[in-house]
Amino acid sequence: MKRHSVALLAVTTLCVVLAAMALALAKQKSTGQKSTSDFLGNAQEHAQQLVSQGQQVFRFDTFGDETFWGDQLGLHQVVASISPRQALNLGLKVDAEALPPALVDSLKQGQVNLDDPAVTVQLVKANAVLGVVGVFNDDSSLRSVGLTCAVCHSTVDNTIAFGVGKRIDGLANRDLNVGAIVAAVANLQPVVDLLRLANPAITTDDVRKVLLSWGPGKFDAELFLDGKAFQPDGRSAATLIPNARGLAGHNLHTWTGGWGTATYWNAFVAVNELHGSGTFFDERFDDSEQFPIAARAGLGHVSTDPDNDRVTSKLPALHFYQLALPAVQPRPGIDFDPDAAERGDELFSGKADCNRCHREPLWTEPGWNQHTADELQIDSFQADRSPGHAYRTMNLAGIFVRERGLFMRPDHKGRFYHDGRFQTLRDVVASYNDRFGLGLTDEEMSDLVEYLKSL
Repeated sequence: MKRHSVALLAVTTLCVVLAAMALALAKQKSTGQKSTSDFLGNAQEHAQQLVSQGQQVFRFDTFGDETFWGDQLGLHQVVASISPRQALNLGLKVDAEALPPALVDSLKQGQVNLDDPAVTVQLVKANAVLGVVGVFNDDSSLRSVGLTCAVCHSTVDNTIAFGVGKRIDGLANRDLNVGAIVAAVANLQPVVDLLRLANPAITTDDVRKVLLSWGPGKFDAELFLDGKAFQPDGRSAATLIPNARGLAGHNLHTWTGGWGTATYWNAFVAVNELHGSGTFFDERFDDSEQFPIAARAGLGHVSTDPDNDRVTSKLPALHFYQLALPAVQPRPGIDFDPDAAERGDELFSGKADCNRCHREPLWTEPGWNQHTADELQIDSFQADRSPGHAYRTMNLAGIFVRERGLFMRPDHKGRFYHDGRFQTLRDVVASYNDRFGLGLTDEEMSDLVEYLKSL
């Protein structure tokens, strides 16, 4: 009996020792794995972090540009003086999810005074006006205002009222009249001074005329580089505000060639267009013949002290978030005719030869996706304003949104190509048919349009 107890005690002791060793080994292994994980990082966790951070930057980060839009131009005075109805007519959008439920119910029932400018200020304070961030005094009066990426590149689904609904990041706001909003500011002198670097005789009235020529859904970023306000035929030189969806997997994300990918444009717009506090470098802007304003103003050599740079650190997350935004998916039988689209698919890769440049499934070219105006058999005005002197091959995914006029006023629907010269997709197809002698019949062009709407 005693011998049995001793043996049992020995076995128990051995089990305890082994358990302790196993626990220590597991702890050591766990610690080693954690150390290795911290050293190498975790792709999934990092991706989620970048998307979350990038969304915040895209929606709410002004990069410090309130010192320009509010403190210099006085945009906050315009915001504080217009009613919600006027703001909506200018194309500004309201995120219903940022509003208290009681206010949403009142909006649905028509109980909110949309003609009271004080309500506009309240909406800005609630961070409900897409892309407009207010700076407030202690008494809740609006002291300044800044702009974010979302002011141009987001819209709403209009579920509460037109211009009021759930936020949709990445779809261009084709109702936004940027030029009219800027033309209304109290102090346009900083803009006038910049444009005088190309034309010393330009006046404030001249600048307002240029801004008002843009119209809804357009903006002229190159104006502040080359001073070219109008095309040779007298039309505005402004281009359509582009979408920020479906950008993954291909190069060149602006209308014209040579500028670079979305992250280049993010830096350029944040620093030189929004006038945030950051750093931007592009020595091509030193070409005084092509970019007289940029060369004289040193816009290709903007350097900010790292401690005051509010742009550069945000670029990785902002880029990642934009690439994560998928193209909108068309619905068979609602957004396009499936039978006609199937016939159009054969034409796209066959007789119409669209797949030569718009490669499935990117709908643009892998690699250097740009072509000269001569190749496209169109005018070179906008192409010659770019470093690449060319047009980029547009990715076609989600193009049906413009054709159907979703999330925008009916009179702003359509408008294709960089300057909106074609009102419908049928006009685009007909133009290619004529320019390249494709020999498409009316029925074939209709089928090809349905296929384009299915992408």
